Amino acid sequence: MARGRAKAKQTRVARRLKYHSPAVDLDRLRADLSTERPDHDGDEPAADREEADREVLHE
Repeated sequence: MARGRAKAKQTRVARRLKYHSPAVDLDRLRADLSTERPDHDGDEPAADREEADREVLHE
């Protein structure tokens, strides 16, 4: 019987999340997604960075 109650609760929670999602600030989301985050300094090509990373890992 406990499994039935647990499944019913999961169904209720899933339904609540699906149909009653919180308000999303689309302008802020767009701004967050459009910001560029450089993952490197831009001096060396990606292949050189990967090779350097591999060397560090194998030391």
